Amino acid sequence: MTTGTAFDIRRIGGHIGAEILGVDLSGELDPAVFAEINAALLEHKALVFRDQNLDDAAQLRFASLFGELTTAHPTVPAVDGQPNILPVDGEEGIRSNQWHTDVTFVRTPPKVTTLRSIVVPPYGGNTLIANAAAAYRDLPEPLRELADRLWAVHTNDYDYAEPKTEKAAEHRRQFVSRKYRTAHPVVRVHPETGERGLFIGGFAQSIAGLSNSESRDILRLLQAYVTRPENIVRVVWSPGDLVVFDNRITQHYAPDDYGDLPRRLHRVTVAGDVPAGIDGRQSHVVEGDDAAHYTPAAV
Repeated sequence: MTTGTAFDIRRIGGHIGAEILGVDLSGELDPAVFAEINAALLEHKALVFRDQNLDDAAQLRFASLFGELTTAHPTVPAVDGQPNILPVDGEEGIRSNQWHTDVTFVRTPPKVTTLRSIVVPPYGGNTLIANAAAAYRDLPEPLRELADRLWAVHTNDYDYAEPKTEKAAEHRRQFVSRKYRTAHPVVRVHPETGERGLFIGGFAQSIAGLSNSESRDILRLLQAYVTRPENIVRVVWSPGDLVVFDNRITQHYAPDDYGDLPRRLHRVTVAGDVPAGIDGRQSHVVEGDDAAHYTPAAV
């Protein structure tokens, strides 16, 4: 347990994750308290706030403390009447059971993601979050030197598994209704901490200058370091919990292990900047637009 702040911080993973105890997010937060929360997020990468029982307005208010909000998603509809909230429904066939960083197929992916549990199954339905900075540090020096020079093309339009239901097929049509391809550095420098992290995940589909088969082999090799068990924290949800993670230096995964049981979360994301590699070069659009309808322009 860490003290010396306005609340208690209990680490829940060796390399990532902490629970924040003694903070009520339903009301206005003192700026000094929020500054400590933000510092904890930068250190631990993922924070869990138990039993908050927030409504949509409170989640939006808290997320906005980290910066200007994006709308729900570039292509997928928002919650009715709430343009900044994405419903994360665990309906079979449309579950996000792959490792990814949110919306990396656009030039300015979100800075921070907040997830609020509304309905959770009695078993399964956890969220796994991985520390991409620890993964980079784990790389042997020859692999680090290679990764430092690589760029990956991220896209929302790739070879998905064949949809099992018409609802899943419709979700896929929505997801790719506007196609994006963006080149990002494989090693991203965190704009606040200066840490280097592997910026890849499920939307990274190819390596610039390499064939598809070569790209797959290299991405699988690097991704294996992200998903080493010691770099992962598992969040076991209860209704009313709120989880916040730094989307610039993490990946996450929702295992499909709860059958046909209901699971519903609400996601709110905070607008981010343009990723930069170790040489300072920034990400650029390969296909599509700047997604200005989804996220505010980078400063």
